[in-house]
Amino acid sequence: MPPLIRHFTSTGYVAHADRVLLHWHRKLRMWMPPGGHIEANEDPSEAIVREALEETGIKVEVWPTGRTFKFSYPSQIAPPLAILEEDIDDPVTGPHRHIDFIYLLRPVETPPEVVDGWRWVTRRHLASREPLESPEGAATPPEDVAELGLVALDEARAWR
Repeated sequence: MPPLIRHFTSTGYVAHADRVLLHWHRKLRMWMPPGGHIEANEDPSEAIVREALEETGIKVEVWPTGRTFKFSYPSQIAPPLAILEEDIDDPVTGPHRHIDFIYLLRPVETPPEVVDGWRWVTRRHLASREPLESPEGAATPPEDVAELGLVALDEARAWR
């Protein structure tokens, strides 16, 4: 049996005006929030801020969901909302797993209503798991995407 290979990734739920931002991931063929691999010398929260900007063009900040402490050293990295382990069957790199740091994100400025390749998804769509029209036909967001998107919307109410 080949050794287990793990990649570290960060994913972020951009919430604004009671909607979250999702796109149709062509390779995975499902609705997903922004995210990607953590690069060398990058922490998980830096990675998701970079990935969100690269993928959506929206400058975001991490919404703190964990406890912070009063000490000044060592420095603290924003804790994720959750850490998920996902099986990936990549036709190029082969089967592996992602250790995925899940963050909640808020735009630094008012984001555009239309973001090329992305869709602002409402609470109703997520709660009902209503299929969303994709380039390959209607598809329901995965259960984890819907549930975490709803958590992001609940937390976003405190941002106002």
